[in-house]
Amino acid sequence: MIESKHYFDWAATTPPDREILTKALDFSIEHWGNPSSIHKAGTDARAALEETRKNCAEILGVKAEQLYFTSGGTESDHLALLQILTRPQKGSILLSAIEHPALREMAKMVKNCGWKVITVNPDKNGTVQSEQIIANLQEDTAFVTVMSVNNETGAVQNIYDIADKLTQWAKGKRRPFFHVDCVQAAGKIPLNLSYPGIDSASFSAHKIRGPRGIGLLYSARPFTSFLKGGGQEKNIRSGTENLFGAKAFELALEKYYIREDLPSSMEKFRNQQNLTKKFIQELGTIKGCTLIPHCRLTQDDEIQKNFSPYVIQASFPGIPGQVMERALSTEGFYISTGSACSSGHHSRPVLDTMQISGAEKEAAVRFSFGPDTQWSEMNDLLEKLKEIALKFAR
Repeated sequence: MIESKHYFDWAATTPPDREILTKALDFSIEHWGNPSSIHKAGTDARAALEETRKNCAEILGVKAEQLYFTSGGTESDHLALLQILTRPQKGSILLSAIEHPALREMAKMVKNCGWKVITVNPDKNGTVQSEQIIANLQEDTAFVTVMSVNNETGAVQNIYDIADKLTQWAKGKRRPFFHVDCVQAAGKIPLNLSYPGIDSASFSAHKIRGPRGIGLLYSARPFTSFLKGGGQEKNIRSGTENLFGAKAFELALEKYYIREDLPSSMEKFRNQQNLTKKFIQELGTIKGCTLIPHCRLTQDDEIQKNFSPYVIQASFPGIPGQVMERALSTEGFYISTGSACSSGHHSRPVLDTMQISGAEKEAAVRFSFGPDTQWSEMNDLLEKLKEIALKFAR
Protein backbone atom coordinates (compact mmCIF):
# COMPACT_ATOMS: atom_id res chain seq x y z
CA MET A 1 0.00 0.00 0.00
CA ILE A 2 1.32 3.44 -0.98
CA GLU A 3 1.90 5.76 1.97
CA SER A 4 -0.10 8.98 1.49
CA LYS A 5 1.95 11.01 3.98
CA HIS A 6 4.07 12.52 1.20
CA TYR A 7 1.41 12.53 -1.48
CA PHE A 8 1.20 15.89 -3.25
CA ASP A 9 -0.90 15.01 -6.29
CA TRP A 10 -4.35 15.57 -4.85
CA ALA A 11 -5.46 17.37 -8.03
CA ALA A 12 -5.10 14.08 -9.92
CA THR A 13 -7.00 12.02 -7.36
CA THR A 14 -7.39 11.96 -3.62
CA PRO A 15 -6.74 9.15 -1.14
CA PRO A 16 -10.21 7.76 -0.42
CA ASP A 17 -11.72 8.48 2.97
CA ARG A 18 -12.10 4.99 4.46
CA GLU A 19 -14.95 6.00 6.76
CA ILE A 20 -16.91 7.48 3.86
CA LEU A 21 -16.46 4.44 1.64
CA THR A 22 -17.31 2.02 4.43
CA LYS A 23 -20.54 3.86 5.29
CA ALA A 24 -21.50 4.11 1.62
CA LEU A 25 -20.85 0.41 1.08
CA ASP A 26 -23.02 -0.56 4.04
CA PHE A 27 -25.73 1.78 2.75
CA SER A 28 -25.67 0.26 -0.74
CA ILE A 29 -25.75 -3.28 0.66
CA GLU A 30 -28.80 -2.38 2.73
CA HIS A 31 -30.53 -0.75 -0.27
CA TRP A 32 -29.46 -3.23 -2.93
CA GLY A 33 -32.41 -3.07 -5.34
CA ASN A 34 -32.51 -1.43 -8.76
CA PRO A 35 -34.05 2.03 -8.21
CA SER A 36 -36.02 1.64 -11.46
CA SER A 37 -37.76 -1.57 -10.33
CA ILE A 38 -41.31 -1.18 -9.05
CA HIS A 39 -41.20 -3.92 -6.42
CA LYS A 40 -40.32 -3.29 -2.77
CA ALA A 41 -36.54 -3.72 -3.22
CA GLY A 42 -36.60 -1.22 -6.06
CA THR A 43 -38.80 1.38 -4.40
CA ASP A 44 -36.66 1.14 -1.26
CA ALA A 45 -33.53 1.83 -3.31
CA ARG A 46 -35.31 4.68 -5.15
CA ALA A 47 -36.27 6.33 -1.87
CA ALA A 48 -32.69 6.00 -0.62
CA LEU A 49 -31.32 7.50 -3.83
CA GLU A 50 -33.69 10.47 -3.73
CA GLU A 51 -32.88 11.11 -0.07
CA THR A 52 -29.20 11.12 -1.01
CA ARG A 53 -29.88 13.55 -3.86
CA LYS A 54 -31.80 15.82 -1.47
CA ASN A 55 -28.92 15.82 1.01
CA CYS A 56 -26.40 16.65 -1.73
CA ALA A 57 -28.60 19.52 -2.87
CA GLU A 58 -28.81 20.96 0.64
CA ILE A 59 -25.04 20.94 0.96
CA LEU A 60 -24.55 22.52 -2.47
CA GLY A 61 -27.26 25.10 -1.83
CA VAL A 62 -29.47 24.09 -4.77
CA LYS A 63 -32.69 22.14 -5.38
CA ALA A 64 -32.73 18.35 -5.54
CA GLU A 65 -34.39 18.35 -8.97
CA GLN A 66 -31.41 20.30 -10.31
CA LEU A 67 -28.92 17.49 -9.61
CA TYR A 68 -28.11 14.46 -11.75
CA PHE A 69 -25.76 11.66 -10.76
CA THR A 70 -23.22 10.74 -13.45
CA SER A 71 -20.09 8.62 -13.78
CA GLY A 72 -17.75 11.56 -13.11
CA GLY A 73 -16.65 15.04 -14.10
CA THR A 74 -16.01 14.12 -17.73
CA GLU A 75 -19.50 12.76 -18.33
CA SER A 76 -21.03 15.74 -16.54
CA ASP A 77 -19.12 18.08 -18.86
CA HIS A 78 -20.19 16.06 -21.89
CA LEU A 79 -23.87 16.08 -20.93
CA ALA A 80 -23.81 19.86 -20.55
CA LEU A 81 -22.00 20.49 -23.83
CA LEU A 82 -23.70 17.91 -26.03
CA GLN A 83 -27.19 19.18 -25.23
CA ILE A 84 -26.57 21.85 -27.87
CA LEU A 85 -26.66 19.09 -30.51
CA THR A 86 -30.37 18.68 -29.83
CA ARG A 87 -30.98 22.14 -31.27
CA PRO A 88 -32.28 22.33 -34.85
CA GLN A 89 -29.92 25.14 -35.82
CA LYS A 90 -26.13 25.16 -35.56
CA GLY A 91 -24.20 28.10 -34.20
CA SER A 92 -21.05 28.70 -32.19
CA ILE A 93 -19.70 27.70 -28.82
CA LEU A 94 -17.06 29.52 -26.80
CA LEU A 95 -14.62 28.00 -24.34
CA SER A 96 -11.51 29.12 -22.54
CA ALA A 97 -8.19 27.72 -23.71
CA ILE A 98 -7.48 26.39 -20.21
CA GLU A 99 -10.41 23.96 -20.07
CA HIS A 100 -9.96 20.34 -19.07
CA PRO A 101 -9.60 17.91 -22.00
CA ALA A 102 -13.13 16.69 -21.24
CA LEU A 103 -14.38 19.94 -22.77
CA ARG A 104 -11.43 20.97 -24.92
CA GLU A 105 -11.34 17.69 -26.85
CA MET A 106 -15.11 17.25 -27.01
CA ALA A 107 -15.36 20.73 -28.53
CA LYS A 108 -13.41 19.37 -31.49
CA MET A 109 -16.06 16.71 -32.00
CA VAL A 110 -18.79 19.34 -31.83
CA LYS A 111 -16.89 21.26 -34.49
CA ASN A 112 -17.00 18.16 -36.69
CA CYS A 113 -20.78 18.30 -36.34
CA GLY A 114 -20.83 21.73 -37.96
CA TRP A 115 -20.57 24.04 -34.99
CA LYS A 116 -18.04 26.87 -34.84
CA VAL A 117 -15.68 26.75 -31.88
CA ILE A 118 -14.29 30.00 -30.43
CA THR A 119 -11.36 29.74 -28.01
CA VAL A 120 -10.39 32.53 -25.61
CA ASN A 121 -6.87 32.58 -24.20
CA PRO A 122 -6.05 33.54 -20.60
CA ASP A 123 -3.74 36.38 -19.66
CA LYS A 124 -0.18 35.76 -18.45
CA ASN A 125 -1.51 34.97 -14.98
CA GLY A 126 -3.76 32.21 -16.28
CA THR A 127 -6.95 34.22 -15.84
CA VAL A 128 -9.67 34.42 -18.47
CA GLN A 129 -11.07 37.94 -18.35
CA SER A 130 -14.81 38.44 -18.70
CA GLU A 131 -14.16 41.28 -21.15
CA GLN A 132 -12.42 38.81 -23.47
CA ILE A 133 -15.34 36.43 -23.25
CA ILE A 134 -17.81 39.16 -24.20
CA ALA A 135 -15.58 40.52 -26.98
CA ASN A 136 -15.53 37.10 -28.65
CA LEU A 137 -19.23 36.31 -28.42
CA GLN A 138 -21.24 36.09 -31.61
CA GLU A 139 -24.97 36.45 -32.14
CA ASP A 140 -25.29 32.70 -32.61
CA THR A 141 -23.17 31.68 -29.59
CA ALA A 142 -25.23 29.07 -27.78
CA PHE A 143 -22.81 27.73 -25.17
CA VAL A 144 -20.00 29.21 -23.07
CA THR A 145 -17.79 27.26 -20.68
CA VAL A 146 -15.10 28.52 -18.29
CA MET A 147 -13.71 26.33 -15.50
CA SER A 148 -13.81 27.59 -11.93
CA VAL A 149 -10.29 26.50 -10.87
CA ASN A 150 -7.62 25.50 -13.34
CA ASN A 151 -6.24 22.06 -12.60
CA GLU A 152 -2.64 22.98 -13.50
CA THR A 153 -2.05 26.51 -12.21
CA GLY A 154 -4.75 26.79 -9.56
CA ALA A 155 -5.95 30.05 -11.13
CA VAL A 156 -9.46 30.91 -9.96
CA GLN A 157 -11.69 32.25 -12.72
CA ASN A 158 -14.28 34.90 -11.89
CA ILE A 159 -17.27 32.82 -12.94
CA TYR A 160 -19.71 35.14 -11.19
CA ASP A 161 -18.54 38.19 -13.11
CA ILE A 162 -18.66 36.20 -16.36
CA ALA A 163 -22.24 35.14 -15.55
CA ASP A 164 -23.22 38.77 -14.93
CA LYS A 165 -21.55 39.97 -18.12
CA LEU A 166 -23.27 37.30 -20.22
CA THR A 167 -26.65 38.39 -18.86
CA GLN A 168 -25.87 42.06 -19.56
CA TRP A 169 -24.68 41.22 -23.08
CA ALA A 170 -27.90 39.37 -23.89
CA LYS A 171 -30.02 42.43 -22.92
CA GLY A 172 -33.10 40.37 -22.22
CA LYS A 173 -32.68 38.07 -25.23
CA ARG A 174 -31.82 34.41 -24.95
CA ARG A 175 -28.29 34.42 -23.63
CA PRO A 176 -25.67 31.70 -24.14
CA PHE A 177 -25.87 28.68 -21.83
CA PHE A 178 -23.07 29.06 -19.25
CA HIS A 179 -21.39 25.90 -17.95
CA VAL A 180 -18.73 25.79 -15.23
CA ASP A 181 -16.37 22.89 -14.59
CA CYS A 182 -16.15 22.82 -10.78
CA VAL A 183 -14.19 19.58 -10.47
CA GLN A 184 -11.09 21.30 -9.01
CA ALA A 185 -13.14 23.89 -7.12
CA ALA A 186 -15.33 21.69 -4.94
CA GLY A 187 -13.74 21.34 -1.53
CA LYS A 188 -10.94 23.71 -2.55
CA ILE A 189 -12.54 27.18 -2.70
CA PRO A 190 -15.88 28.62 -1.56
CA LEU A 191 -18.58 28.09 -4.18
CA ASN A 192 -21.98 29.70 -4.71
CA LEU A 193 -23.57 27.27 -7.12
CA SER A 194 -26.98 28.95 -7.21
CA TYR A 195 -25.54 32.27 -8.43
CA PRO A 196 -27.81 33.73 -11.17
CA GLY A 197 -26.44 33.07 -14.65
CA ILE A 198 -24.63 29.82 -13.89
CA ASP A 199 -26.65 27.31 -15.90
CA SER A 200 -24.77 24.11 -15.12
CA ALA A 201 -21.73 22.80 -13.27
CA SER A 202 -19.82 19.53 -13.08
CA PHE A 203 -18.33 17.71 -10.08
CA SER A 204 -16.33 14.55 -9.40
CA ALA A 205 -16.28 12.64 -6.10
CA HIS A 206 -12.74 11.30 -6.32
CA LYS A 207 -11.35 14.83 -6.12
CA ILE A 208 -12.75 15.22 -2.59
CA ARG A 209 -11.87 11.84 -1.09
CA GLY A 210 -14.84 9.98 -2.53
CA PRO A 211 -14.68 7.00 -4.92
CA ARG A 212 -13.94 7.05 -8.62
CA GLY A 213 -16.80 6.56 -11.04
CA ILE A 214 -19.35 8.95 -9.56
CA GLY A 215 -20.01 12.56 -10.47
CA LEU A 216 -22.70 15.21 -10.31
CA LEU A 217 -24.17 17.53 -12.88
CA TYR A 218 -25.99 20.61 -11.64
CA SER A 219 -28.42 22.19 -14.08
CA ALA A 220 -30.41 25.25 -13.11
CA ARG A 221 -33.14 24.34 -15.60
CA PRO A 222 -34.39 21.13 -17.22
CA PHE A 223 -32.77 20.36 -20.57
CA THR A 224 -32.86 17.74 -23.30
CA SER A 225 -29.97 15.29 -23.24
CA PHE A 226 -28.29 14.28 -26.49
CA LEU A 227 -27.51 10.86 -24.97
CA LYS A 228 -30.45 8.46 -24.85
CA GLY A 229 -31.09 5.11 -23.21
CA GLY A 230 -33.27 3.69 -20.46
CA GLY A 231 -34.34 7.10 -19.19
CA GLN A 232 -32.80 7.09 -15.72
CA GLU A 233 -31.91 10.40 -14.01
CA LYS A 234 -34.98 12.07 -15.52
CA ASN A 235 -33.89 11.01 -19.01
CA ILE A 236 -30.65 12.98 -18.72
CA ARG A 237 -28.19 10.19 -17.91
CA SER A 238 -29.36 6.67 -18.65
CA GLY A 239 -27.89 3.65 -16.90
CA THR A 240 -28.61 1.89 -13.61
CA GLU A 241 -27.91 4.31 -10.79
CA ASN A 242 -24.79 3.92 -8.66
CA LEU A 243 -26.27 4.11 -5.18
CA PHE A 244 -22.95 3.35 -3.46
CA GLY A 245 -21.27 6.19 -5.34
CA ALA A 246 -24.12 8.61 -4.77
CA LYS A 247 -24.08 8.03 -1.01
CA ALA A 248 -20.28 8.31 -0.89
CA PHE A 249 -20.48 11.61 -2.80
CA GLU A 250 -23.03 12.92 -0.32
CA LEU A 251 -20.77 12.04 2.61
CA ALA A 252 -17.72 13.57 0.90
CA LEU A 253 -19.59 16.81 0.24
CA GLU A 254 -20.82 16.87 3.81
CA LYS A 255 -17.26 16.57 5.11
CA TYR A 256 -15.23 18.58 2.60
CA TYR A 257 -17.40 21.04 0.64
CA ILE A 258 -16.62 24.74 1.19
CA ARG A 259 -19.28 27.45 1.34
CA GLU A 260 -19.01 30.90 2.86
CA ASP A 261 -22.04 30.23 5.05
CA LEU A 262 -20.43 27.06 6.46
CA PRO A 263 -17.99 28.47 9.10
CA SER A 264 -16.11 25.23 9.77
CA SER A 265 -15.37 24.79 6.06
CA MET A 266 -14.12 28.36 5.77
CA GLU A 267 -11.81 27.82 8.74
CA LYS A 268 -10.16 24.89 6.94
CA PHE A 269 -9.90 26.98 3.77
CA ARG A 270 -8.17 29.88 5.52
CA ASN A 271 -5.81 27.50 7.28
CA GLN A 272 -4.76 26.09 3.91
CA GLN A 273 -4.25 29.61 2.58
CA ASN A 274 -1.79 30.26 5.41
CA LEU A 275 0.04 26.97 4.86
CA THR A 276 0.35 27.60 1.12
CA LYS A 277 1.56 31.16 1.66
CA LYS A 278 4.32 29.80 3.89
CA PHE A 279 5.12 27.08 1.35
CA ILE A 280 5.45 29.67 -1.43
CA GLN A 281 7.77 31.77 0.74
CA GLU A 282 10.05 28.77 1.20
CA LEU A 283 9.93 27.87 -2.50
CA GLY A 284 11.21 31.37 -3.22
CA THR A 285 14.40 30.58 -1.31
CA ILE A 286 15.32 27.68 -3.61
CA LYS A 287 17.81 28.86 -6.19
CA GLY A 288 16.34 29.04 -9.68
CA CYS A 289 12.80 28.19 -8.61
CA THR A 290 10.05 30.21 -10.25
CA LEU A 291 6.29 29.95 -9.89
CA ILE A 292 3.86 29.76 -12.78
CA PRO A 293 2.49 32.31 -13.08
CA HIS A 294 5.24 34.51 -11.65
CA CYS A 295 2.81 36.71 -9.74
CA ARG A 296 2.26 33.93 -7.19
CA LEU A 297 5.70 34.59 -5.68
CA THR A 298 4.42 37.90 -4.37
CA GLN A 299 3.06 38.07 -0.84
CA ASP A 300 0.18 40.31 -1.95
CA ASP A 301 -2.93 38.77 -0.43
CA GLU A 302 -5.13 40.21 -3.18
CA ILE A 303 -3.14 38.29 -5.79
CA GLN A 304 -3.20 35.09 -3.73
CA LYS A 305 -7.00 35.29 -3.62
CA ASN A 306 -6.95 34.68 -7.36
CA PHE A 307 -5.52 31.18 -6.85
CA SER A 308 -6.61 28.03 -5.10
CA PRO A 309 -4.34 27.37 -2.10
CA TYR A 310 -4.46 23.68 -3.01
CA VAL A 311 -2.61 23.87 -6.34
CA ILE A 312 0.83 25.31 -7.12
CA GLN A 313 2.75 25.17 -10.41
CA ALA A 314 6.51 25.67 -10.02
CA SER A 315 9.47 25.42 -12.35
CA PHE A 316 13.07 24.47 -11.64
CA PRO A 317 14.90 25.41 -14.88
CA GLY A 318 17.63 22.94 -15.70
CA ILE A 319 15.66 20.07 -14.14
CA PRO A 320 13.07 18.67 -16.58
CA GLY A 321 9.72 18.20 -14.91
CA GLN A 322 9.67 14.45 -15.47
CA VAL A 323 13.15 14.16 -13.97
CA MET A 324 11.99 16.04 -10.87
CA GLU A 325 8.89 13.86 -10.65
CA ARG A 326 10.94 10.63 -10.84
CA ALA A 327 13.60 11.89 -8.43
CA LEU A 328 10.96 12.68 -5.84
CA SER A 329 9.10 9.43 -6.45
CA THR A 330 12.19 7.35 -5.67
CA GLU A 331 12.27 9.13 -2.29
CA GLY A 332 8.59 8.47 -1.61
CA PHE A 333 7.27 11.91 -2.61
CA TYR A 334 4.50 12.02 -5.21
CA ILE A 335 3.88 15.03 -7.45
CA SER A 336 3.03 15.45 -11.15
CA THR A 337 4.01 17.48 -14.18
CA GLY A 338 0.42 18.51 -14.84
CA SER A 339 -2.99 17.09 -15.58
CA ALA A 340 -3.16 13.32 -15.20
CA CYS A 341 -5.55 13.29 -18.18
CA SER A 342 -2.78 14.69 -20.42
CA SER A 343 0.22 12.93 -18.89
CA GLY A 344 0.74 10.63 -21.86
CA HIS A 345 0.90 13.42 -24.43
CA HIS A 346 3.90 15.43 -23.14
CA SER A 347 2.17 18.65 -24.20
CA ARG A 348 1.23 21.55 -21.96
CA PRO A 349 -1.61 23.37 -23.75
CA VAL A 350 -2.51 25.43 -20.66
CA LEU A 351 1.04 26.75 -20.28
CA ASP A 352 1.27 27.28 -24.04
CA THR A 353 -1.74 29.60 -23.96
CA MET A 354 -0.13 31.54 -21.10
CA GLN A 355 2.98 31.97 -23.29
CA ILE A 356 5.27 30.39 -20.71
CA SER A 357 8.85 30.11 -21.98
CA GLY A 358 10.09 26.77 -23.26
CA ALA A 359 12.65 26.34 -20.48
CA GLU A 360 10.13 27.04 -17.72
CA LYS A 361 7.50 24.87 -19.35
CA GLU A 362 9.84 21.90 -19.67
CA ALA A 363 10.78 22.18 -15.99
CA ALA A 364 7.25 22.79 -14.67
CA VAL A 365 5.80 20.54 -11.96
CA ARG A 366 2.59 20.67 -9.97
CA PHE A 367 2.21 20.38 -6.22
CA SER A 368 -1.36 19.84 -5.05
CA PHE A 369 -2.59 19.46 -1.50
CA GLY A 370 -5.61 18.13 0.31
CA PRO A 371 -7.59 18.74 3.50
CA ASP A 372 -5.34 16.38 5.46
CA THR A 373 -2.00 17.76 4.25
CA GLN A 374 0.09 18.88 7.22
CA TRP A 375 2.81 21.54 7.34
CA SER A 376 5.35 18.95 8.50
CA GLU A 377 4.71 17.02 5.27
CA MET A 378 4.97 20.15 3.14
CA ASN A 379 8.21 21.03 4.90
CA ASP A 380 9.57 17.54 4.17
CA LEU A 381 8.83 18.18 0.49
CA LEU A 382 10.62 21.52 0.59
CA GLU A 383 13.73 19.93 2.10
CA LYS A 384 13.74 17.24 -0.57
CA LEU A 385 13.29 19.85 -3.32
CA LYS A 386 16.29 21.76 -1.97
CA GLU A 387 18.39 18.59 -2.05
CA ILE A 388 17.44 17.79 -5.63
CA ALA A 389 17.89 21.39 -6.81
CA LEU A 390 21.38 21.44 -5.26
CA LYS A 391 22.26 18.12 -6.86
CA PHE A 392 21.33 19.36 -10.32
CA ALA A 393 22.75 22.88 -9.85
CA ARG A 394 25.16 23.94 -12.57
